[in-house]
Amino acid sequence: MGKNLSEKLISSHLVSGNMIPGEEISLKIDQTLTQDATGTMVMLELEAMHLKRAKTEVSVQYIDHNQVQEDNKNPDDHLFLQSAAKKFGLWLSKAGNGISHQVHCERFAIPGKTMVGSDSHTPANGCVAMLAIGTGGLEVALAICGEPFYTRMPKIVGVKVTGKLPEWVSAKDVILEMLRRYDVSGGVGKIFEYYGPGLKNLTVMDRHVIANMGAELGATTSIFPSDEVTLRFFKQMGREKDFIQLSADPDATYDEHVEIDLSELEPLIALPSSPGNVKKVKDVAGRPIYQAYIGSSANPGPRDFAISALMVKDTKVAEGVSFDVNPSSRQVLNYLIEEGYLAILTKASARIHQAGCNGCIGMGQAPATNQISLRTTPRNFPGRSGTKEDKVYLCSPETATASAITGVITDPRDLKMKYPHYKEIEKMVLVSDLIPPEEDGHKTEIIKGPNIKSFPEFGPLPDSFDVPVILKVGDNISTDEISPAGAAVLPYRSNIPKISEFTYYKLDETFHKRALKHQKTGSLIIAGKNYGQGSSREHAAIAPRYLGVRAVIAKSYARIHRKNLINFGVLPFTFKHPSDYEKIDLNDELELKEIHQGLVSKEPFKLFNKTKNQSYEIDHDFSPIELESLMVGSLIEVIKKKNHL
Repeated sequence: MGKNLSEKLISSHLVSGNMIPGEEISLKIDQTLTQDATGTMVMLELEAMHLKRAKTEVSVQYIDHNQVQEDNKNPDDHLFLQSAAKKFGLWLSKAGNGISHQVHCERFAIPGKTMVGSDSHTPANGCVAMLAIGTGGLEVALAICGEPFYTRMPKIVGVKVTGKLPEWVSAKDVILEMLRRYDVSGGVGKIFEYYGPGLKNLTVMDRHVIANMGAELGATTSIFPSDEVTLRFFKQMGREKDFIQLSADPDATYDEHVEIDLSELEPLIALPSSPGNVKKVKDVAGRPIYQAYIGSSANPGPRDFAISALMVKDTKVAEGVSFDVNPSSRQVLNYLIEEGYLAILTKASARIHQAGCNGCIGMGQAPATNQISLRTTPRNFPGRSGTKEDKVYLCSPETATASAITGVITDPRDLKMKYPHYKEIEKMVLVSDLIPPEEDGHKTEIIKGPNIKSFPEFGPLPDSFDVPVILKVGDNISTDEISPAGAAVLPYRSNIPKISEFTYYKLDETFHKRALKHQKTGSLIIAGKNYGQGSSREHAAIAPRYLGVRAVIAKSYARIHRKNLINFGVLPFTFKHPSDYEKIDLNDELELKEIHQGLVSKEPFKLFNKTKNQSYEIDHDFSPIELESLMVGSLIEVIKKKNHL
């Protein structure tokens, strides 16, 4: 029996474990990706582990999230990252060079390689047959140190693609259709592997859109074959030598199977405030909009900007609409300039922003109060835009631009214009601002501004808890809600004591003050399904741990956040009987005894509610390395012990 592509990539990098869904495996990692919102913590972790030089084939530190320099904090971190990259032997992509996922695809992605990144959208590079997985920063730091990456073997979902996209329908509508079917947790523990005759009609950048937003399904990653379409992309980038043809065997099988006929799709849109809240555009048409936003890691290709430009040629967007254009990389920006698309956009009243993540992560471009913002970004979690009560809709460039022209949500098929003809360029002009690794950086001094604080040390796991419920939350709580992004918060990403002040403040402004009272004695959080979905930011685990949170009891977890909690000594338990969630209230005093022995035995714990005189069963399932991390307080301590540091 033949292998599918995912199995080929996993087996060729398998260090330990068996490829049985649900079993722990470890993988050799070839490349890593870090960005500045999470990479500062990675660099501090590398410093704490006394790394001399990166042991990967390629590791790149990007500056793309925090480019707004309203005071010293962000530029200080830029210098810190540049000096750390020199010291540890990493590439550096400077501010303004572009979004990490797009630049990595342009310059570094190679079919058949493995990559972990401290950004949940790292799977975007699965568009060129990489096994690219988003994870917490500490695990990326370990990969840079040469350690294998541990994860549970996912199920492989085969997605057979047939047909050709109709006019006014594009790749964003493909992934929105997947989200309509699976919602935001339907991909947990799965890899989505795309194959079939319809792929010849999807460019690498189309595939990038789909693979990027596979993260919103909760998937481990998404992957496409490396074929003639891939070769055409590598020729565009001047990197033909990096091309390798890779695909599933003809007789490959999958754990699950689904089909998508591209020809049957129509314009779709995700309504506030979840990528899984998908409707047909025609069913919500007519609602007035404030903003139309083109660009982001989820729609980064030259075509996505060119189509928008061709749609607004010889016209202007509607009065009162903010038409925001976010070039995805310096190279794409240069292309838009040279081909004349940027001039068309500016004449149509577009606001051109620097290449980077920008408004997607809440760094500017926030919409007005109670006004609709249509965005080609990957996420619309509550308040992520920077406006607390935002109304962000996710859609294709065609839908966003059509709506900008009319001033209301518009199905682009209803425009009285011909579908624009766009022809891909054969070869892109190479424009990139990358600093290569130093040959010997051990003498480099790491530059730390006054806002940068060393990584906090966490003590070992106690053998018993007698702690209050400090917070109770519902389903699908995102890491944006636990540790928010945005211009007010992200500049403190290298300062755990300060960033902890913002923990949960969007849901409960009193959380930080209340948690501080229990910082030494401990506290606990109760949660619903899919706790910690979204961004890979480990601050959402580190900051609560710093404030004394020692355990979370939830109905279920998002993959990355569960691992981040473990990595920093927070116990992620699950309810054996989900109905017990309803029985526990805020401020209830909960008691857990003989924790060490119970974790080893793997039997359900008895959790006693002293306030209500009730007992509940809670489950746990930790691998040996996860258990060791929990016992000593963090995975950093495990590695320091292993290396006698």
